[in-house]
Amino acid sequence: MEKIAFLGLGHMGAAMARRLLGTQHPLTVWNRTPSKAEPLVTAGAVLAASPGEAARDADVVITMLADPAALDAVAEAVAPRLRPGAHWVEMSTVGPDVIEELAARLEEGVTLVDAPVMGSTDRAESGRLGVLAGGDTAGVEHVLARFGTVTRTGPLGSGAALKLVLNAAVLGGVALVAEALVLADALGLDEDTARTALANGPLGGAVGRAFAEGAHFGTSLAVKDIELAVKSARLPAMEAVLEHYRHAAEDPAVAGADITRAVTRIRHPA
Repeated sequence: MEKIAFLGLGHMGAAMARRLLGTQHPLTVWNRTPSKAEPLVTAGAVLAASPGEAARDADVVITMLADPAALDAVAEAVAPRLRPGAHWVEMSTVGPDVIEELAARLEEGVTLVDAPVMGSTDRAESGRLGVLAGGDTAGVEHVLARFGTVTRTGPLGSGAALKLVLNAAVLGGVALVAEALVLADALGLDEDTARTALANGPLGGAVGRAFAEGAHFGTSLAVKDIELAVKSARLPAMEAVLEHYRHAAEDPAVAGADITRAVTRIRHPA
């Protein structure tokens, strides 16, 4: 039986790790704040005291972390502990350059797969995420399938690259919906009428996400993701979108909240 280590138990990580409980794979978990692991430990997971301890005997290591800095800190502890034949599945949103740097840190015989996901906590809990998998996935396809539908994107780093493209589209669309409603307010239109019309138009998917309930995509994480995108190409429209999210994230109450709160802040700036 393969031993799986899951590192990073934020909103998404905890929901995803829970999908691995009840399988035949022993599950070890780690989180910087250990208390967040308690529900998983109660349900049968083993809590490790450090990332290195979690990875020491693991056949598959999964990381779901906030940003490149968090991944770098974990990699320092994990990379030396992985034995030949182990697989590292990196599922954070960090961009392809970081994946390339991570691959260079691993010993020969360790397989790295970049597999960020599309979807929020509701889809993570029900196993309906979209998994964007780059690299040699043959040894971990059965694990990735627990999280949702797997799309093989190409060579290592391609999953991380496609995630930036898709997140830029989603976050840009949500910000555009908010601006469209600013215009509707300025023109004296009824909000429900404007929202319904937008939802029935080409921005329908973005309208749904702009006012979603039961989902969580932290506004501060949106800032991080757009920053990764605008570092990769000249994107004037996304630069403007980035300023929207940065301004919203200046409010601590909004920074950790879902991007639906950022929509409110874009429409009604402080």
